[in-house]
Amino acid sequence: MKENNQLELEFPSVCGKKVVVDFEGGTTSSDAGFLLLRETERKVGIINRLTKCIPDNRDQRYTDHTIRELMTQRTMQIACGYEDADDSDSLRVDPLLKITCGRKPLKGEDLGSQPTMSRLENSVSRTVLYRIGEAFVDNFLDSYRKPPKKIILDIDDTDDPTHGAQQMSLFNAYYDEYCYMPLHIYEGYSGKLVCAVLRPGKRPTGEEIAAILKRVLLRIRCRWPKTTIIIRGDSHFSAPEVFSLREEIRKVHFVLGLSNNRVLKPLVEEAVQKVEAAYKRIGEKVKIFVEFPYKAKSWPGSYRVVCKIEVNEKGRNVRFIVTDMNGKGPERMYNESYCGRGRMENFIKDHKAVLHSDRTSCHRFEANQFRLFLHSAAYVLMHAFKEKGLRGTEHVKSQFDTIIMKVLKIGAQVVEAVSRIRIHLSTACPYKALYERIHRNIVCCTT
Repeated sequence: MKENNQLELEFPSVCGKKVVVDFEGGTTSSDAGFLLLRETERKVGIINRLTKCIPDNRDQRYTDHTIRELMTQRTMQIACGYEDADDSDSLRVDPLLKITCGRKPLKGEDLGSQPTMSRLENSVSRTVLYRIGEAFVDNFLDSYRKPPKKIILDIDDTDDPTHGAQQMSLFNAYYDEYCYMPLHIYEGYSGKLVCAVLRPGKRPTGEEIAAILKRVLLRIRCRWPKTTIIIRGDSHFSAPEVFSLREEIRKVHFVLGLSNNRVLKPLVEEAVQKVEAAYKRIGEKVKIFVEFPYKAKSWPGSYRVVCKIEVNEKGRNVRFIVTDMNGKGPERMYNESYCGRGRMENFIKDHKAVLHSDRTSCHRFEANQFRLFLHSAAYVLMHAFKEKGLRGTEHVKSQFDTIIMKVLKIGAQVVEAVSRIRIHLSTACPYKALYERIHRNIVCCTT
């Protein structure tokens, strides 16, 4: 440590010269990617859309940061890998982050600190949160130039461990921990986020699932009256209330997992025995698909049930799905229409594991829902950057963690003159061609 308490790190000498590292660069930033995300936001407008949902009731005479600046700062930080509000205390002076928020990099006032962010998170009401949820659906709709012929709504929940006295945190026996269970909805073809809703840490009932889905479906149907909507999820979304949505809202269909039970098992037992006999005869894995109409007592109608029967060295593997759709054989219905939902695991991984949307450590449930929305905004921004900015590059199919480390985490020096702000990247930067392509995609492109 130096006398002025500035950190100084010494390394082994090189060519007889002492090597010392300090943190006094001042006009440098470790995240040149802030600029790329800023341009992506100008195309997408998710932050601006969410900001309009939040009323500013503060006395403007004592206000240093607008709601939009705070929303931009926090969302950009999350997108670049700084998931905690505490990171604001250091990043509030970052010159490129200040540019991203619309302030001068060196002469402009510093951005918001952690206490300022915490006050924002705890200021939102349930009414505001509902409006923000609607804004996410609207942003999804506006991301298309014209209504698509068909979309798939992939729906799933995930555990979000809690470690304190968070409101509505419940013990979940399946995960053996106290947690929340946020519900995620994505478009299955594109991976675009439709909405993410924080929930108590228990499996949702059919009534709860249908209530959330119905709001989303009606908002989509209002804008896209002719688009076919397919609901896709695993077995615990197979509920009569979900099936009934197809009767209430036109051109809505479903393909959902179905739990094996004592009623379904006898219906396929003969086929299972034949597959087991075939496996014993040839000694290799045998797999077939069968289908039949089925109606449980609680269901509003009879639907098509597809069963996959597989027998291998580990024994029998029998899986069911239920759907109201025809047109595909049982094998294609299972492998293509249903198993395609496996991509959703990567969507949730990007949202939860890479962008750390499980940082729901506030006491108030509403504040934690707002945090989930902030991380969801970062997901929308990153997905748009991947789709638009990385188009035609090797990283267009990369996961978010790769994009953050390879594309956004680039050091830069900022020089502010009277009429120009110049940003210097390293002469040895290996991504010059990549940055040129991204600039052409999101800055020069008018579409």
